[in-house]
Amino acid sequence: MKKFIITTTINSPTEATLKFCEIAKAKNWTFIIVGDTKTPHNEYQKLEEEYPVVYLTPETQDSLYPELSEVIGWKSIQRRNIGFVYAYHQGADIVATVDDDNIPYSNWGDNVYVGQEIEVDLFENISSLYFDPLSPTTHKDLWHRGFPIEDLPFKNDIEYKGKIKRKVLVQADFWDGDPDIDAICRLSKKPIVKFEKFDPFCSTQLAPFNSQNTFLAREVLPFYSVLPHTGRMDDIWGSYILQYYFPNSVIYNQATVYQDRNVQDLVTNLENEVIGYRNTYKLLGDLNNFENYLPEKAKEFWNIYKNQFNK
Repeated sequence: MKKFIITTTINSPTEATLKFCEIAKAKNWTFIIVGDTKTPHNEYQKLEEEYPVVYLTPETQDSLYPELSEVIGWKSIQRRNIGFVYAYHQGADIVATVDDDNIPYSNWGDNVYVGQEIEVDLFENISSLYFDPLSPTTHKDLWHRGFPIEDLPFKNDIEYKGKIKRKVLVQADFWDGDPDIDAICRLSKKPIVKFEKFDPFCSTQLAPFNSQNTFLAREVLPFYSVLPHTGRMDDIWGSYILQYYFPNSVIYNQATVYQDRNVQDLVTNLENEVIGYRNTYKLLGDLNNFENYLPEKAKEFWNIYKNQFNK
């Protein structure tokens, strides 16, 4: 089985990046690092000498995927889409998408259920069509980035429905530390969390997942992206679009990283999530026409991106 870890970065190798290098070497993963114009390229090219690392320089990206590279643009975390395409054409069976500020625990990658049919706990929201994956946890006062804010008043109206068998195509592992939550939630609460261990769970309802500690099956890659030109809805809308094509394919699993969040302007994050506050609820209610809710540049990207998997 071919397994790839994908990230993009503008930083020197972080503690998280170096630990993923060690994990890749010890656990038979290939680590693809997608560079940007500000990335210190020589530092990552040195990692290639010691670890199973593939560093994609800007020049390599432009050469391999000129249309895709141009439509994404530079100084953009969404360049990790190039990593998805590259891994797919290298025969990837499983892709893990990670961030360079999520420090993996020693058990990261030990319990990956992608491609398997397993028994998991099932939860559903009885007051909403949508499910917040933080609701069954010990931190249900928080909410996941991209959960529609219109349904926040009853996001925790959930019921346990027992066990269900599910073919896993997406496994979203959680994150201790400074978690991936909605900007309003982070500004108001500024939490540092430690999730209690839990068994894998799922829902039959649409639910967000992110791109910072998530495992994807090969077959979903042509239908999943971190959408550029959509602010901080990039991976979230990508997660909903994937579920349109592959309903009932996602599970959530216990935390396997600690997020030591890179310095960010929280108000800027809020501004970049406004596109979701205005449009996520409408997109979810009309998901079969999701392209109608994408900005023109994001729609152009989506059409170019899909074509990369047919080459």
